[in-house]
Amino acid sequence: MDLVFVTNNPNKLNEIQSLVSHDITIKSLKDINFHDEIDETELTLEGNALLKARHIHSKYGLDCFADDTGLEIEALNGAPGVFSARYAGAECIAQNNINKVLYELKDKKNRAARFITVIALIINDEEFIFKGDCVGKITINQSGKDGFGYDPIFLPNGSKLTFAEMDKEAKGKISHRGMAVKKLVNFLMKNVF
Repeated sequence: MDLVFVTNNPNKLNEIQSLVSHDITIKSLKDINFHDEIDETELTLEGNALLKARHIHSKYGLDCFADDTGLEIEALNGAPGVFSARYAGAECIAQNNINKVLYELKDKKNRAARFITVIALIINDEEFIFKGDCVGKITINQSGKDGFGYDPIFLPNGSKLTFAEMDKEAKGKISHRGMAVKKLVNFLMKNVF
């Protein structure tokens, strides 16, 4: 089965490819010759995921899925949330986002946070939503070189390693995206194959 993953983020694409069954071939936007950005104009993760999936499905008629992920920090009233990728500006520069979060938390004792991923799947002209989350805290300093986004400052509960210190397999077992992808794959295995 072929599924298009609606993303221009190579890190997300690699992570998803490592999590799905070998019976599913994940195609990128580049594989279908789509090189534009899809503006995320919705105010919820679910809304943005659906917006992106609907855009590709309506343009190409292909089965596809899209995700949106947010980091919610308790002491920042749930920010950056849906604006996680653009928290420090429209350029979506991960290091700038990290710097802003660490600055805003510098005097805060409560560093509780959670990552949430929402996946919107459109298959056979039907829409389905899958959610995953991972609870943890924001570290005081960055640690690790793997991963992407906020991974160097997110420490999942029960772990001594940030997401950026874990290999893909270890991260995939406990991460928000890993949880959402497991639900997606289980759905596909039960309902499509």
